[in-house]
Formats: sequence, structure tokens, C-alpha cells
Amino acid sequence: MSRAGKYRAKRAGRSGRAGGRRMGRRAFLTGAGAAAVGLGLWLRRGWLNGGDPASAPPAAGGQDAPAAGEWRAVWVSYIELAGMDWTSADAFRADAQAMMDRCAALGLNTVIVQVRPFGDALYRSALYPWSHLCTGAQGRDPGFDPLDILLTEAHLRGIAVEGWINPYRLQAGGLPRALCETNLAHTHPEWVVEAGGGLYLNPAIPEAAAYVADGVAELVQNYPVDGVHFDDYFYPTTDPAIDAAQFAAAGGGDLAAFRRGQITALVKAARDAVKAADPTLRFGVSPQGNPDNDLNQQYCDVYAWLAAGGADAVVDYLCPQLYWGDGFTLSNGSQRFAYQNILAEWAAIPRAEAALYVGLGAWQIGDGDGSADGGAAARWSTGRVLADQVAGLRAAGAGGYALYRYGSLFENAAWPELAAAERAALAAANGMA
Repeated sequence: MSRAGKYRAKRAGRSGRAGGRRMGRRAFLTGAGAAAVGLGLWLRRGWLNGGDPASAPPAAGGQDAPAAGEWRAVWVSYIELAGMDWTSADAFRADAQAMMDRCAALGLNTVIVQVRPFGDALYRSALYPWSHLCTGAQGRDPGFDPLDILLTEAHLRGIAVEGWINPYRLQAGGLPRALCETNLAHTHPEWVVEAGGGLYLNPAIPEAAAYVADGVAELVQNYPVDGVHFDDYFYPTTDPAIDAAQFAAAGGGDLAAFRRGQITALVKAARDAVKAADPTLRFGVSPQGNPDNDLNQQYCDVYAWLAAGGADAVVDYLCPQLYWGDGFTLSNGSQRFAYQNILAEWAAIPRAEAALYVGLGAWQIGDGDGSADGGAAARWSTGRVLADQVAGLRAAGAGGYALYRYGSLFENAAWPELAAAERAALAAANGMA
């Protein structure tokens, strides 16, 4: 029996549930899990176990109901996690229950939880110290397992959980304030580089990349997550000094191509680790919405990743962050990044097997996206920007979306009425009204 199988068997025996994952992963990944909350509603609409949505009543507002299998996700970042009640397992569970109830009511079927934000973990790990988010001090055991609680509460509601990992970041923006003695910055300082006042693993050091991939393997073997998700933080800088030694040892040449090769190798190793544990799991990346930045600043070759398939597959999906609104205009007058235009650009990229999803900027509600035409705040104050963008991505053939971030929708102190209106419009777009 594989290590993952042994874990599932042990977990089933401990919890009394029939298997650690409680339902087939494919059901969760297609959003077809039977939710304990609102089950009758799902049954009436014929969506249970991938039912044909044609029999469902139309969504409110004249929008089409979501397609069966559409991925409807929200990012739960370390910011939201820091605001949860960590005083006890019961207190944390109460917050997790409220979070998952809200997501279910919105018609979401996936939460992307930032389980490894700063070279540390919100779960029990032999490779990474406990996150400072749990107790205020990195490396200190909170006395309960937050990821286990989040998984349990999500799965009880038919919601999938993808483990969101920042692969290279150890410290940034002054967080964590202190790194514990088992942080990689102390145990392997030869792997670490400084950039922008932060500390990061050097992407050009194979041993560091292998450690990250081992961490992915540990996560999927030890926890019934429904997928693994990398964010857009890859190379921390374009400065040629940080990997000059490794680049020279590789023979020099095209630095950008060398760096893209390092990132692709890590991403593929992470996906391979996921598939080795369970072939039904998926691995995805959320790159920047600007493909030029992806290629030449982050050094992630999104074109090659989408084109690769079979044994050469690098990702199961990409979810580019298209955080601009319709009409977004650069100072030079270009509207390349206006939502409708950049969405069409991404949709036109040839894909072999990888799915295309869209990252939507809930954090822009009320404030706007900084468009040079001066109309951004008004465009982001209609109360239905996100729902309209969902309609647009459905028309473009994208397979789903993720909302950045949970707090912007459910804990928006600056624009509470707008956030409530956006939630209502999204619920209607998802057939929940």
C-alpha cells in the first residue's frame, strides 16, 4: 500500500469515516460533491454527481446557469487565516464552519487555502516549521491541526480544498518578524538569496527545488487535499546577480531562458509529486495576468506550460490573474489589459490538456483598478462587476474562476454594501438565488 493509502486507511479508522477523502476526488474537483448544507437545492437543480444543468431553472438576472464541472473558487490567504480565532481547536473550527458556509451559499465549490506562505506550514510537517500565523511565533505548535479542521469542514459541505503554496518565499514585507531555527534560512542558508528586503530560496539551486517538491509530496500524502496550487511568486527579482554562479556553471547563454528552465523544472516536479500520490489530483498555477511579465520577470513559460501534454504535462490548469475591469486603460492609451481584451488573449493561447481558469480581482471593489481614463472607481462600483466578468469568461470558454480574495467579499469594511451586492450577483450567476 502506498504512503497515501496508509494515511487514508489510518485516518478512516481514527475518524470512523469511509476513507480519508470522504468522496471521490473527481467529484470534488468538478464541483459535484453533495453539500451537507443546501443539499436539497442542489438535488432540485440536478447538479449532484455531475447532473445535466439543462434541467435546472435559469439563474436570476437572466444569466445562464453555470456549466456542470465549472471550477468556482476563492483564495483564502494568510491575511484571512491570521484573522481567525486560534485560541483553541473549537474556536478555530467555528470560524472555519462560518467560512465554508459562506462559500457554499455563494455557489463556490473550491477554496484555495494558503497552507505554506513563508517557508512554514499550517499543518503538521517534518519539512517545514509551524507558521507564525498559528501562535504568533514561527515553529510553535498550536496544539491542533488547522488544515485538518479546514478540510473536514469544507468536505462536509461538498467543497474541495486546494493547498496553496508559495514555493520560494521565506520572509517578505517584515513577515514573519522572526524566523525560527528550523526555517530554511537557518538550516540551509546556502539556498537563500535576498531580494527587495525579503528572503527567498534561490530558484537556480536544484537541491532547494527538490526540497519544495518533497514538501508537495508530503502534503498530498499526509492530507486529503483535493489539489495543489502555486501562486505567481517565482523569481523574486530580475537582478542577474542572485543566480550568477549557477548560470555560469550551466554554460551561460540566455539568462531568461535559463531561468524559465529552472521554474519549469520545479513546477513539473511538483505536479509529478502530486500525480505520484494520486493521479486524480490536479496541480495548478496562478500566474500574473500579463504574459510578458510571466515570461521575462517571473520567468514562468506559460505558453509552453499550456502547450505541453501527456508525459510532458507541466500543469493541469492555469488561472491567470486578470484583475482589470472592462475599459481599463494604460497611461499610453493601450487597452490591452482591459478585461475583455486580455481574457481573449489568454483564451487564444493554444492548449493541449491544461484547463484555463480566470483569477478575478474582488479586491478592486469600490476602489477600482487604477485605469488611466479616470473611470475605474465608477466601473467597480456597480455591485455586479464580478458577476459580469463571470459571464464573460463563460462566453470565452474558460472552465471556471477564482476570486481574490475571501476577505474582499465577506469582510470588506471599506465597501460593505458594494461587497454584499457583488455577493448577491455572484450567487445569482451561480444559480443560488
